[in-house]
Amino acid sequence: MSSDITLFVNPTAGRGRGAHAVRPAADALRAAGHAVRTVLGLDAADALRRAREAVAGGTGALVAVGGDGMVALALQAVAGTGTPLGVIAVGTGNDFARSLGLPVRAPADAARLVSGLLRDGAARTVDLGRITTPAGPRWYGTVLASGFDSRVNDRGNRMRLPAGRFKYDLAILAELAAFRAVPFRLVLDGDRTVETDATLVAVGNGTSYGGGMRICAGARLDDGLLDVTVVGDVGRTTLLRVFPRVYRGTHLGHPAVTTHRVRSVTVDAPATTGYADGEPLGPLPLTAECVPRALTVLAPPAGEALR
Repeated sequence: MSSDITLFVNPTAGRGRGAHAVRPAADALRAAGHAVRTVLGLDAADALRRAREAVAGGTGALVAVGGDGMVALALQAVAGTGTPLGVIAVGTGNDFARSLGLPVRAPADAARLVSGLLRDGAARTVDLGRITTPAGPRWYGTVLASGFDSRVNDRGNRMRLPAGRFKYDLAILAELAAFRAVPFRLVLDGDRTVETDATLVAVGNGTSYGGGMRICAGARLDDGLLDVTVVGDVGRTTLLRVFPRVYRGTHLGHPAVTTHRVRSVTVDAPATTGYADGEPLGPLPLTAECVPRALTVLAPPAGEALR
């Protein structure tokens, strides 16, 4: 494997933390003997083109410096290639890094972990979700969100303050005033249809979104399956009462919540946008499938989380 490492950087991530993270991350990697080059882009499309060129050129690893949005972009470059993905998590939510047990907002520590795993040849393989969209396939690592949560995502992305998960807490409160349940149609594994009025439907490869909201708390990154969480038609009072339990994952025991474990699912609902890894995909319907072992990632083995 090449000792050349490519830092794939979003300098605006985490309100500027991405830019500040580049130097300590690069210094730690160079101290471990790696040649480091940095890839930026004029926009997302240009950044992705440059990342794909680095992967095609044989870089030893693509290391995303930023938040879940930057990781989502990096996945489009490395999924299915065998090129390891490293993550220097300095964004707002950092849910993909958390699901892998990686350091969060500690760029030098994260870079040292990346270099140590490269040195030891200890990369790990995990599953990814792959979504069929009109623009082509889209890979994701955490959660495909639709319904109330996608509307919250819409509002949260428009908000500058506050940072972190509290932004989503405020967005939830703001959306409660107008939201109503939506008629969803789910096709599970291509042959089982569920039609239900639901507050939200989330399809998890990983467990969480929105900075630690464990909406698909039972999801595993290495089981070859997606976890589908359906929150039924609940009133505002019930939603407010259940909402704090999402951070612990205990909402799954509520009678209004049902779950499914599937290899693929098609999610459809009127006038509803889908988001994956916090990024908008467009209107439903969308079909997601689990692709086992699609990603080589520089992360500790499952059960050995580093915080």
